[in-house]
Amino acid sequence: MNISWITDAVAGQVPSVSPDSPALALGTGDPLSYAELRERELLLATALRRDGVRPGDRVALLLRNCTDYVALYLALGRIGAISVRLNWRLTAAELSYQLRDSAAGTVIFDAEFGERLAGIRREVPARTYVARTGSDAAAPEWAVPLEEFAGSAADGEFPEIGPDQPLTLMYTSGTTGRPKGALLSHGNAVWIGTVQALNWKFDHTTVALTQGPLFHAGGFEVLLLPALLRHGTAVTFPSGGFTLEAMLEAARRHSATAMLVYSFMLAEFGGIEGLETLVPPSLQRIVTGGDTIMPWVYDVFEKRLPGVNLTQSYSLTEGGAVALHLDHTVARGRETSVGVPQPMTQVRIADPLGTEVPTGEVGEIHLRSPGVSIGYWNRPEETAETFAGGWCRTGDLGRVDADGFVTLAGRAKDMIRTGGENVYPAEVEKILTGHPGVHDAALIGVPDAKLAEVGCAVVVAEPGAAPGEAQLRRYLAERLAKYKIPRYFVFARELPRTASGKVLKYLMKETYANLGERPGAPAGGEDPA
Repeated sequence: MNISWITDAVAGQVPSVSPDSPALALGTGDPLSYAELRERELLLATALRRDGVRPGDRVALLLRNCTDYVALYLALGRIGAISVRLNWRLTAAELSYQLRDSAAGTVIFDAEFGERLAGIRREVPARTYVARTGSDAAAPEWAVPLEEFAGSAADGEFPEIGPDQPLTLMYTSGTTGRPKGALLSHGNAVWIGTVQALNWKFDHTTVALTQGPLFHAGGFEVLLLPALLRHGTAVTFPSGGFTLEAMLEAARRHSATAMLVYSFMLAEFGGIEGLETLVPPSLQRIVTGGDTIMPWVYDVFEKRLPGVNLTQSYSLTEGGAVALHLDHTVARGRETSVGVPQPMTQVRIADPLGTEVPTGEVGEIHLRSPGVSIGYWNRPEETAETFAGGWCRTGDLGRVDADGFVTLAGRAKDMIRTGGENVYPAEVEKILTGHPGVHDAALIGVPDAKLAEVGCAVVVAEPGAAPGEAQLRRYLAERLAKYKIPRYFVFARELPRTASGKVLKYLMKETYANLGERPGAPAGGEDPA
């Protein structure tokens, strides 16, 4: 089975869903029916094949959340091409790297990103650029409008696609500073959606709403994909201008039964005035992830939304989107846990040599399931290292307690989780130390009331140089996405190190833990969509 089953079931001899059933909506807008989604998918698939896109080709999507994003994802899957889901927050330099690394032959983008792409067109081996003309920005003259490109008829002649064929490629930052493209196959995607639907009892009445960007697994593979596979309704929130109140309005408009609310939003969400009347009576489950849920958060939700199950989830793009879950009904007394494995998911804790350690001991969390990525794009050595023996090495430290619940013990990969985004210090440090006035630098995560954690750059200047904070911000802004730029910059004579030269980041975290409490501390963070 491949991902095309979602809409093919509408046209089957024994349809599992009415063609008129609502399939996909954007915010509070009217939903597309399954028949309309299928028609759009087939038109786009036909046009892409006519333009020369073939199985295995990479097609980059640089789009804000929209219904066409899902239609294009399905269309590319139908013809066996691989969708490269680009983060539209990235700078031109970052996009250039990912486009060159994936060797994308076609780029489909929102017109507003035309100026960013214009400067890198010569560097990127893309055959065709196609602009979506839904924003206020005019399509660049060198791009073909999507409506003109799509045509008006589908030929219905498409190749047979097997479950092992690659479907989508999502870039994840790495400890080396270079993002890696994690590949998910058709089989991976079908399993990721099916296991959530099985575990959370989704059916055709499910209405799942997320506000995350569709280029993230958390924005599409979590909740939306299982809703579509069960022929319920998927609601994605428009990018930009996000507020929790607006999300609740969309939830009421579509009678949402499940919602994704990032962990850093839970405190604000639980404190909304009149929350009890703003949440639709249909809501059964709120899924969250990224950080463990504090006990007081459960107190708030049990008091204000007693009929809603607050579910913690844990995984990573390579590990199958949702590998572990902590259900509200068993969370009391286990608030520091990230839960138990999803159905058909195995978890083990291993030492650095890959040997499983006894129950209760700390080691690296390894995952194995049919949802684990088939590997990194053109990275055989890193693929072999991360996916050894069918297990996905997460880079996170944890333990399995006697009752089978998994508890995190730290991040082996030194990752900073800020506002729903992963920031890897190695990537930022590599660029920061490229500044002529910077001798040494380290990036640490420090607490933040809104985003849970933000970056703090500890900088050692070159002798005789004095780069200011504003200068370093401008330098990074030309090379990194906004969310990766540190919230704070502090200057030091040297970085604390061990005798072997390893930076003692835990000491710096202790030193600068209270930066957010200083007067005039800068505000930051972007909406998650």
